[in-house]
Amino acid sequence: MSSVTQLHDVVYVVRYWSSTVWRFNATTHERLADIEMEGLRNPYIIVACEQTSKMYVADRMERVWQMSADGADIKILLPKIKPRSLSVTSTRLLVASQDTKELLQFDADGNERKRVKLPDYMDPHHAVESAAETFIVSHSNTQLNQYQVSEVNGVGNVLHQLSGSGIPSLVLPPRVAVESHGNIFLTDAHNCTISLLDAQLTLRRVIIDEDQLNHKQPRRVCYIEPTGQLLVGMEDSIAVFGVLCK
Repeated sequence: MSSVTQLHDVVYVVRYWSSTVWRFNATTHERLADIEMEGLRNPYIIVACEQTSKMYVADRMERVWQMSADGADIKILLPKIKPRSLSVTSTRLLVASQDTKELLQFDADGNERKRVKLPDYMDPHHAVESAAETFIVSHSNTQLNQYQVSEVNGVGNVLHQLSGSGIPSLVLPPRVAVESHGNIFLTDAHNCTISLLDAQLTLRRVIIDEDQLNHKQPRRVCYIEPTGQLLVGMEDSIAVFGVLCK
């Protein structure tokens, strides 16, 4: 499975059980020199911070790595953290902990800022921070035995849940990405689609269908706001789409 992010004009890709970070020119898609991260065992998420010009890589071996854009500066930022998911804003990292059912927020240097305790029925799989400083959480509902997407505030109270006519029945945990106006991109791996939600988690429409994805499951998604491009990580490939949120 591939995870993908972009920093400035370079796209970065990691895959399970590989210590290699692949790099591509974001415009020409030309392959650039790889980066080898010695000690990286099983990466499954890579995210980028424009403000710090750093990449952050979640390793299933209970740690989060920090890497400079050229790979010259690599270090373990969060040892003994086993992130279920990892996301980043301009100044903050967000880790979802399945063990404690919490969202853990860190600054860009790895210092813990706050913890958000989720409701007992929420088993988080992925979380991102919105522009309104709330949290969009993809989770399983252990009471209903189904996957859901919810917005929670800074103390874990639920503000909104995925709704609207034609919402998909989520068989696999979705991934989400947000943009500055509050719109949310939602992957549906089971149906091989990506949908657009508004800031209240109401379904607007499917924006990428199974034919556009060649019937492959979207597993990771990264929105590049300056260019309006959506990077989609799948089992064996990366797709790039231009999207309109209007």
